Amino acid sequence: MKNLLNAGVGPGLVWLALLSIILLPSPATATSKTAQASNVKAELAYQKANTEFTQFNDLRLKITRGGKTLLDQPLPDSEGNWPLVALGTDWAKENAQAAFQVRDLDGNQEPEVLIDLFTGGAHCCTYSLIYRYNPNSQKYSYNRFEWGNGGYQLQDLDKNGVPEFNGRNDAFAYAFGSYAASGYPLQIWQYRQGKMVDVTRQYPKLIYNDAHFWWQTFVERQNDSVEYGKGALAAYLADKYLLGQGQDGWQKVQKAYKGPDRQQYFTELRRFLRQTGYISGKSR
Repeated sequence: MKNLLNAGVGPGLVWLALLSIILLPSPATATSKTAQASNVKAELAYQKANTEFTQFNDLRLKITRGGKTLLDQPLPDSEGNWPLVALGTDWAKENAQAAFQVRDLDGNQEPEVLIDLFTGGAHCCTYSLIYRYNPNSQKYSYNRFEWGNGGYQLQDLDKNGVPEFNGRNDAFAYAFGSYAASGYPLQIWQYRQGKMVDVTRQYPKLIYNDAHFWWQTFVERQNDSVEYGKGALAAYLADKYLLGQGQDGWQKVQKAYKGPDRQQYFTELRRFLRQTGYISGKSR
């Protein structure tokens, strides 16, 4: 400070310069997490975003296989280039989803790298990036899978060593009411050679339990508002079609729903279930 004063710089400017240094935000510190299976190791690096929320910028993934780095690049940006909430960070220790891990997802003895991300909205949107090794090119490439307003649990439902993505059908969001009043039928996927395959019908017991849940939800909440009843019955009927019990489901739905828009609701529900693949060309 003496040197500055001797150089002719006024004391006011000196204190202003010192204050600006003190008030400057400290540079963001990079943090990283690692996951490994067999000879595949993944490192996810990120920085805390300068926001009031728990969000992250500059996410970068490095994958080594047998000690050799085969991928080292930033994660693709989210829509609008918003800071991401990375479910694989310490922020989500209690999150039920498998947020960041290296795991054989399709049973081919070659581990994939799975990263779950959330764009930071009120309840949307979540998605997964799955990095898969190509032995011919000896490179990793990724596919993005959208979960929308919901998510999934990675579970080995049939205990065969290959996990399933146990989730819900997000197409039902806002279909017959608000987000909170929407019902979401069970939907289960398996990851196979870079694609998600819907295998829900292979789990009739889980479908039955889900149908029972939505019927009970209708019974308990039908008096809250019309849209709560419509959302629950839509999910219930979708499950009934998955069980091959569509006709029985329709009879119960038509008997149960007493709203003033009965015929309009039934018409829209039938059209929606046909558009989403629950009702086939021959089904009624």
